[in-house]
Amino acid sequence: MDGVKVLAAVFCFNEKVKIERTLARFPAERPYDLLVMDDGSDDGSIERIRRVPNVIVISNPRNQGIGNSIRTVGRYALEKGYDVVVHVAGNDKDDPLLIPRLLRPIAEEGYDFIQGSRYLEGGDFGNMPFYRVIATRFVHPVIASLVARRRFTDSTNGFRAYKTSLLTDPRIDLAQDWLGAYELEVYMLCTAARLGYRVKEVPVSKFYPPSELGYTKMKPFTGWWSILRPLVYLGLGLKK
Repeated sequence: MDGVKVLAAVFCFNEKVKIERTLARFPAERPYDLLVMDDGSDDGSIERIRRVPNVIVISNPRNQGIGNSIRTVGRYALEKGYDVVVHVAGNDKDDPLLIPRLLRPIAEEGYDFIQGSRYLEGGDFGNMPFYRVIATRFVHPVIASLVARRRFTDSTNGFRAYKTSLLTDPRIDLAQDWLGAYELEVYMLCTAARLGYRVKEVPVSKFYPPSELGYTKMKPFTGWWSILRPLVYLGLGLKK
């Protein structure tokens, strides 16, 4: 990535020990800047984050949703002149050592958007309930592939990298009010593909933390509707 300015953004909301575990997995010497986007944590997460050296910290005064956090990171990246942004979960699900796997196709092959997939050959996953495997491996990717007009194997995975130039395309409207939560991640992937940007999946791993550490914050009904809504709106032409 010589000459390419990269920002790795870790997203955190009330992750306690999980954010410490996540940040500890990043190499001390890295060819990118590391930022933590804290979305109004009130459990002591922010104090743990600030103890880690060489980390940029942005903190919302209150919880605003992952979509709003992604928009904040995007604005910061454009203001500071970054060429590529990488998204990493702050709950220790993603492996930061696989970030080069996301960046390589951008640097060497000219891709615009790289989506991590736990279901491609070479990927891996664990500690997921059977229903979640079915939903994220078969149901959502099948619908997303139809909407995006290209095949995806893991359309709900937030571990990804993309050029910041996508954020300046007026056809990719991240400021829409309905994109405040998980919707924005699916919207970005499908819209980039529909607009003809060069999008590619690469194999990554995704291991959910032990349940005693807090398995997931996604609520059973509202959370799943949040990741399905972009497919409904885009597929039916209700939103752009």
